[in-house]
Amino acid sequence: MLIQTVFPMEHRAAGAFHSSRAATNTGRDECGRGPMIRRLAWWPLFFAWLAGCANRPAAPVMYDAATSRELIDQSLPRNLADRSGWAADIHAAFTVQALAPNRENVCAVVAVIEQESSFQVNPIIPGLPAIARREIDRRAAEAGVPRVLVDGALDLHSSTGRSYSERISAAKTEKDLSDIFEDFISLVPMGKKLFADRNPIRTRGPMQVNVAFVARYAAATPYPYPIKTTLADEAFTRRGSLYFGVAHLLGYSAPYDGRYEFRFADYNAGQYASRNAAFQSALSALSGVALTADGALLPRDADDSNPGRTELAARAIAARLDTTDAAIHRALAQGKNKDFERTPLYSQVFSLAERSARRPLPRALVPRIKLQGPKITRPLTTAWYAARVVQRFKRCLSR
Repeated sequence: MLIQTVFPMEHRAAGAFHSSRAATNTGRDECGRGPMIRRLAWWPLFFAWLAGCANRPAAPVMYDAATSRELIDQSLPRNLADRSGWAADIHAAFTVQALAPNRENVCAVVAVIEQESSFQVNPIIPGLPAIARREIDRRAAEAGVPRVLVDGALDLHSSTGRSYSERISAAKTEKDLSDIFEDFISLVPMGKKLFADRNPIRTRGPMQVNVAFVARYAAATPYPYPIKTTLADEAFTRRGSLYFGVAHLLGYSAPYDGRYEFRFADYNAGQYASRNAAFQSALSALSGVALTADGALLPRDADDSNPGRTELAARAIAARLDTTDAAIHRALAQGKNKDFERTPLYSQVFSLAERSARRPLPRALVPRIKLQGPKITRPLTTAWYAARVVQRFKRCLSR
């Protein structure tokens, strides 16, 4: 089931379980289970150490290329059309990014694809023409454009010879609608007025990758494949969507201790959102300021003169944290990358909050977000999304 919005929404927009890059196929976990204990005097220490290791997730196992391809094939749904093509593109997405195609990581990707598109490269969206027209009317109302002018613009002939209105009425997929909007924005003055040169189709392809993430990631890591038209259009292709989707899901390190539900929540809410939600929860308990643990540490338009609630809560206890307002803002601005965990603000908040609570506090929580958008017709949350993907993940592992 597709739950991403056709148009931008506040949260999407999509750790330490070693999504990464450094596991080995030695047959032993990080605690070294297996070797003989040669010195009896060390037995008490060994068993205490082993008990501690029992509470840690085992390190994922790496596989060679042939084994990885076989594992991916076994993880795919039965009776999947073009099974070999899906397996090849998933394997390539792991390989070119040097990510571990182990059983858990592969099933995480399979689960997200199932949830987002049911393995359809260009999924059909029921009622898409009506969704598109409602969004156009909403934007026209916000811009103060009379509907009669919008109707007139949509009745113009497009580059295909058909009117924009006719093409919208016939649209079945996001790719269909994206092509119409690109045409409308580039050729009709009304298009630029309503959409400001920005195509409103923001999620694309079988993994429903957000184009904002595509742009950010490609700026830091060059796209490894030939681009036929535009980079944004690559996200509509199976190869491109899987490449960026795998990067969004697995290509970052977060303190999740192998718990994939936080990865799935982040895929919906944004990388590090679960880590940030845990920080907000600790900050709220420490400061006494009620915060919604949504993972968004700063509002979109935040600055020193317009702080969000999370920043205000931290400012309220700046003296206890031995920091300044400016330092707080700089730290929160790191909320979308790994560096936030290295800031004094992060460590101080957890240190003081745990001292006050007299217990360890979680370093990850599923963000509390109500999903919104034209395609969503019933109450849904990021917690719902993560739980659904976890179910699919477990089914994949059982295969």
